[in-house]
Amino acid sequence: MAHLALTGKVLITGDIETVTGLHIGGASAGLDIGGIDNPMIRHPVSREPYIPGSSLRGKMRALLDRHLGKEANTPIRRQPPEVRVHVCQDEAEYAACAVCQVFGVTPGDQRREWTSLKPGRLIVRDVQLANESAEKLRLAKTDMPFAEVKWEAVIDRITSAAVPRQNERVPAGAVFAPFEFVYSLYDLDGAGCQADIDWLRSVFQAMEMLEDDYLGGYGSRGAGKIRFCNLVVTFKPKAYYEGKADLVPLAGRVSMAELRPDEYADRIKASLEG
Repeated sequence: MAHLALTGKVLITGDIETVTGLHIGGASAGLDIGGIDNPMIRHPVSREPYIPGSSLRGKMRALLDRHLGKEANTPIRRQPPEVRVHVCQDEAEYAACAVCQVFGVTPGDQRREWTSLKPGRLIVRDVQLANESAEKLRLAKTDMPFAEVKWEAVIDRITSAAVPRQNERVPAGAVFAPFEFVYSLYDLDGAGCQADIDWLRSVFQAMEMLEDDYLGGYGSRGAGKIRFCNLVVTFKPKAYYEGKADLVPLAGRVSMAELRPDEYADRIKASLEG
């Protein structure tokens, strides 16, 4: 029987700064007169905006899909509008697929027994508004608590009539921190974790592509540009959790441009061999 063992975890933490206004949609509370057409997601207790880990992880996966030219072949929602993602269809395809190695495959039915022991490597946490930004927005004279309201208009192509709508969004310059990505390294049947170390590069690649794309909604109209800042990368080998080893610092408070994935891979390998 196949055996899967944890080798260690790479932690990537830091800040996410909004370069332009950020809108990640939330559920509308009702059709109140004067209410916002498109509200943003808020914490149910503090009412502060936050970035769901699912939004970050989903956008990173989608960007890596497009970069690698992966077919969106698996529906995850069948009701209109249908949503499809890429999922490898056999073990040979999976062995060479950065997307499914990093983000995982859906546990299979009887037609996909090969998905056994194919865990996703990447965990992405929700990201709260940083205390300093929360205080600034609390004191600012914004349209809504912690948020601005951006007015837009849909123009009828025939009559030129304008239909106004309101989008609630976090203003540019706000910081969400700390974000946390946890990337696990596994040893399958004693073969080591070199492949997982190599796939880590795809996480940094997806982060870089996200900076050059957008997060949330209305990105083609200017919203959602973000920047990863003050990045800290550390490696916790299996022995660390057993009290037998120290964590291994890989990068401290650097920008995306200063990341050195190849160097980190060498240092992780050396720490495991030492």
